[in-house]
Amino acid sequence: MSIVIKLKGIKFRSAAIVIGIILLAILVAYGFLYNLPHAYFITTTWIILVILFLWLVNILISSQLDRMLPWLKYGSIRFLAQLVFGLIFSLLIVNISYFLFKKLFTVDPPTAEQLIVMNIYGALIILPTISIYFGFQFLRSWRRSEVEAEKFQKESIKSQLEALKNHLDPHFLFNNLNILSSLIDKSADQSKEFLDRFAEVYRFILQNEGVELVSLRQELDFVDSYLYLLKVRFEDMIRFDMDLPPEILSKYLPPLTLQMLIENVIKHNIVSETKALTITVRPKDNNYIIIRNNLQLRKVQSRKGEKSGLKNIVSRYAYYTDKEVFYGEENGQFVVRIPLLDVENSNI
Repeated sequence: MSIVIKLKGIKFRSAAIVIGIILLAILVAYGFLYNLPHAYFITTTWIILVILFLWLVNILISSQLDRMLPWLKYGSIRFLAQLVFGLIFSLLIVNISYFLFKKLFTVDPPTAEQLIVMNIYGALIILPTISIYFGFQFLRSWRRSEVEAEKFQKESIKSQLEALKNHLDPHFLFNNLNILSSLIDKSADQSKEFLDRFAEVYRFILQNEGVELVSLRQELDFVDSYLYLLKVRFEDMIRFDMDLPPEILSKYLPPLTLQMLIENVIKHNIVSETKALTITVRPKDNNYIIIRNNLQLRKVQSRKGEKSGLKNIVSRYAYYTDKEVFYGEENGQFVVRIPLLDVENSNI
């Protein structure tokens, strides 16, 4: 990325030099055409070189500040920093060039009055020029952020459609329909309950297909139906231990986050009568949720899918908050820590 930015900067500076040379050639040709005195050529060359140096220096300052103080994150500080540095370096170039011009091409050295007047007029010209340049820069940064946001939105929609596709997986449907079929013969009430929960799972997925964030309370209502299906299917082979205080239920998270994490655990671990799987969900400082499970990984199962699912969650969170999603092994358990969001503090 830095190489690309550097190459763009080189191209931009090269374009400035080429434009300066072309402009200088035009003015020189004009002087020869009308047989103007030597002072014209000297003054013209000096003015063009000063403008060129001012342009290049301000581009360099801008490229450095882009890395240190991005416009969209440090707007007011960036404005003041670029204004101060741009003005100081611009006036420095004007003063040095004027001093050299007077020394090399005139008899009299520059006086204090001349320097004061030149700096006043220089500041009056440079300040509005830099301000206009600020405006173009800010608009360019804003446009870039809009493009990135649009790109993320497309990726988010694609991710949600992929998640929907995964949940409508034929195996998932087949397993639950088989369970429903067996329940019908055993208990009409239980089969009706199972069918209602089954419908709730898909209703939530479809209703929240384009939703960016849902409350933890909504997510838990959905997870409750999802866990019911798992308990009917696995019975005592999976144990869920979830204890979350009411005060955090109004916080937010991307939809299907908890469900994807639970599904991930089941997908990559052995679940049997001799090896029961335990999943616990606990809060941390009322700002995070910690999901833990005992590790009993399938030997033939690659963990590539697990990491891709977790990276999907990390990417979705990165858009809304600077808080990090943690996942990894701790004391023989697999642990995932996800942030809970306040809508007013997120990027939504």
